[in-house]
Amino acid sequence: MTLYKIGGDTVEKGADNFETLLAAAYGARQRPKCLCRPGGIDMYVARIDERYVIKRMPYSAADHDAACPSYEPPPELSGLGEVLGSAIIEVPDLDATTLRLQFALTKSGGRAAPKPGEGDADSVKTDGKKLSLRALLHFLWEQAGFHKWSPAMHGKRNWAVLRKYLLQAARHKQVKGHDLSDLLFIPEPFTLERKQAIAHRRIAQLAQVAEAGGHQCQRRLMMLIAEVKDFAPSRNGHKLVARHSADFPFMLGPGMHERLLKRFDQELSLWQSIDGTHLVTIATFGVNQAGVATIEEMTLMVTTDNWLPFENRAEKILIDMLAADGRRFLKGLRYNLPQNRPLATAVLADTTPPTAMYIPPPGSSDDYAAALAELINGSTMDAWILHPESGEMPPIARSA
Repeated sequence: MTLYKIGGDTVEKGADNFETLLAAAYGARQRPKCLCRPGGIDMYVARIDERYVIKRMPYSAADHDAACPSYEPPPELSGLGEVLGSAIIEVPDLDATTLRLQFALTKSGGRAAPKPGEGDADSVKTDGKKLSLRALLHFLWEQAGFHKWSPAMHGKRNWAVLRKYLLQAARHKQVKGHDLSDLLFIPEPFTLERKQAIAHRRIAQLAQVAEAGGHQCQRRLMMLIAEVKDFAPSRNGHKLVARHSADFPFMLGPGMHERLLKRFDQELSLWQSIDGTHLVTIATFGVNQAGVATIEEMTLMVTTDNWLPFENRAEKILIDMLAADGRRFLKGLRYNLPQNRPLATAVLADTTPPTAMYIPPPGSSDDYAAALAELINGSTMDAWILHPESGEMPPIARSA
């Protein structure tokens, strides 16, 4: 049960008068308090369409009790710490978050498609001041709550749920003067009965970036978030076939399929070798006059059957074991961090204090070990470390 102090009232989230109290606090510019800890922690009220919602203050997530819905581990334990405040700028009193992107949302009309080996169209860059495609996907995944797990979530995640909350997470996120949700295309859950209606809505949404006739200096791009069904051959190359949108393929530019196989060998091999996993893509794409969509840049993320992201088999085994044991935990996401930088694979939220769990890659360098030691020593959390090459699973602290 989550209690809040709003004005002079102490109320549970979801109570009949909860939104009325939030509306009054919004109008009076009051700060409600989350009562998960003695004395309370300041929150703020945002207005989304005609609804009022309570949200945590920027940089306060780790101050909440680990059992509180507003709790998040300290950002320095994941890739979030590198981009928060620079690539992700929250302004509570304006109900807005500004995102700075590393990738383009326009394309010069006369520019040739990159040849194999040129550019970074299918790679992940590491600039802490801007979000790469992967970092944006990780940010939305966290904002939608899909990095969290508790036993109550079992069986409640499907594409309809993911789509709803990812679009909701994108609302009031500003990207170069646009609301991020207006730039996202996330396929609707497909049913045969609604096939034509879905197609018409898709045409209407993509028309906003379709090429006009003649030569344009700049044309707009949109972003796709979808589950990959296949990378299939086309007459002159390859195409991305997305689940729930198999009748509308996304063409891959020249050389992109070859670069994709090389750059995302790890993600593709995990997806192909482990049953039940999902492969998620975020990509930029344009639409020509004929209504054909072509991918410009993309990245891939592999998840468990519960839609929790993972990077290797050791992480997958740990995540599945924690879920099977009924544990509450949060999955750490890499954002822009390169593979040679440590982060917490997961944080157990049902221990006191929370437990940060680390899985160093086999054969990691002395620099990696030193950075990991610094990360652990600078944290107030208990640390749990698995070295996969040891063949032994250390004991895991039981829930409080």
